[in-house]
Amino acid sequence: MIQFRNLSLTRGVKVLIEAAAFQLHPGHKVGLIGANGAGKSSIFALLRGELQQEVGDLETPPNWVIAHVAQETPSLNLAALQFTLEGDAELTEVEAALQAAETQHQGEKIAELHQRLSDIEGYSAKARAASLLDGLGFSQTDLTRPVSDFSGGWRVRLNLARALMCRSDLLLLDEPTNHLDLDAVIWLESWLRDYRGTLLLISHDRDFLDNVIDNVLHIEQQRITLYRGGYSDFERQRAEKLALQQAMHEKQQRKVAHLHSYIDRFRAQATKARQAQSRIKALERMEMISAAHIDSQFSFEFRPPVSAPDPLLVLDEISAGYADKPILNNVVLAIRPGERIGLLGKNGAGKSTLIKLLADELKPLSGKRVTGKDLNIGYFAQHQLEQLRPNESPLQHMLRLDPSTREQEHLNYLGGFDFKGDMARSSCENFSGGEKSRLALALLIWTRPNLLLLDEPTNHLDLEMRHALTLALQDYQGGVILVSHDRALLRATCDNFVLVADGAAKTFDGDLDDYKNWLATTKTQLSKEQNNEIVNAETTPKKNDYAQSKAERQARILARRPLLKETEKLEKQLEQIAAEKTVLDARAGDSSLYDVANKNELQNLLKRQAELAGLVEATEMRWLELHEQLETLPEIGS
Repeated sequence: MIQFRNLSLTRGVKVLIEAAAFQLHPGHKVGLIGANGAGKSSIFALLRGELQQEVGDLETPPNWVIAHVAQETPSLNLAALQFTLEGDAELTEVEAALQAAETQHQGEKIAELHQRLSDIEGYSAKARAASLLDGLGFSQTDLTRPVSDFSGGWRVRLNLARALMCRSDLLLLDEPTNHLDLDAVIWLESWLRDYRGTLLLISHDRDFLDNVIDNVLHIEQQRITLYRGGYSDFERQRAEKLALQQAMHEKQQRKVAHLHSYIDRFRAQATKARQAQSRIKALERMEMISAAHIDSQFSFEFRPPVSAPDPLLVLDEISAGYADKPILNNVVLAIRPGERIGLLGKNGAGKSTLIKLLADELKPLSGKRVTGKDLNIGYFAQHQLEQLRPNESPLQHMLRLDPSTREQEHLNYLGGFDFKGDMARSSCENFSGGEKSRLALALLIWTRPNLLLLDEPTNHLDLEMRHALTLALQDYQGGVILVSHDRALLRATCDNFVLVADGAAKTFDGDLDDYKNWLATTKTQLSKEQNNEIVNAETTPKKNDYAQSKAERQARILARRPLLKETEKLEKQLEQIAAEKTVLDARAGDSSLYDVANKNELQNLLKRQAELAGLVEATEMRWLELHEQLETLPEIGS
């Protein structure tokens, strides 16, 4: 297990952690929570051995393998699949040693290495790596593309796949969902729930935390507190703790006031001097309880739009795409004031294309884009952070945007986005991703748009800023089109959803849970269609296949049939496992399970969860192996 004993950590002259004392047991999934700069990333660096504590001890099992996501990805000519495979360092070493042994004809060494390769599931490693890349949104053709071909966001996904490929005992993930779309977030969520090692997760996605973690480490005022349960449990427990602290503080303040009153009244009287002196000493000995408070540094709201045309914007039978290649066809959409629409759809389906079309950054191939009078669009996308002037301060950006407004008014406004004091006048070249996102949002909001187009606005924003943005959007009077992987934001701000899929953008009749089910159904349907294509090819050969001998076709059908049957059987097993796992996960979320009286039940539950995770992995690997075998068999009629 991981054990912190009275540990203190500083960076330069700044104290990050004081007297930390807690234990994390194998298999725990822990969310590391705290304000930006509180020391979360430093805790990760400490666990990786890149930092040393000033005081106290940190104990980790000496043989544990620790995996984390690299911050940079060199421009390699290595295929994406091979890059991911090399995340398993031992697998890479064994394969290199095996190749050397075969070159030198070392028979005994070759046998030993083949046995080790079997022990570490090396023969199914490519299938595991392909499954990881598929879950993170990579296509089959991407697997052979060199790493250097991918953009920055996709390289982050490659680094994540490489970290997940490692057969680690401890997995450290720092904001893993920042460059993922909603589909990939849902997949990663499921993968992490089945992960059998110890997980430490830094994330500002409330739903993601709630669906993955079973403990919370909260850093506040240089102290670390361990809470049992998910993120929502943490919020409830912390609120109760703060309420109790506030009540104790108020009670103590009444006592202090009473003692001061007595001292002030009787200090000068000889007959009461001793009693007054004893009360002075009592005050000196009293350990003061601080007042409880939850004080967000963010406070802002959208200024009312100058006008509100109805409708704001209409897309009339529009087709859109790039280089005359349509991605969306016959899109019909009308946006009215006060309407809040969330865009759903798989990666690459066309959500960003639709947003660019609405923002007039992409011209339609056909159809009409009709704008309301005085339409004022506020468009937020990640690439717009690059348009910030690095040598200018937030205040200079505001003055450039609106030179007629007084400087102090701009400073007051920027303070709501936590650009206070010297920070409001400092150049933004060294700002973090979150600080740049806050500045871009501040500039956008100031323009008083009547239609907001938000493409992943919460990337790099912490929980407090996400909460402030959610509240501001709820009170916003204009129209909103939102693309986000943050389900808490989508649930709290969107009244309707539009599904972008199969070249169309249509109203989705359901909520986010229905969308998750739609994703699962679509994946299952795709698998069945692929199987049906094989079966149809076997049972109804094309005309030019008639020249083949009946015996040859029958042999190929017989070769495929058992593989198809086993594939269907495995899919049913996965559905049964998923159903049982859902029941166990629900029970695991019950805080009463962690009482001492339920120790045996908890142990049995954790054991069964581990067994199911193993079954899922083995079943999925076999499923992938079967599909690989089907792909290698000649097609019927070939």
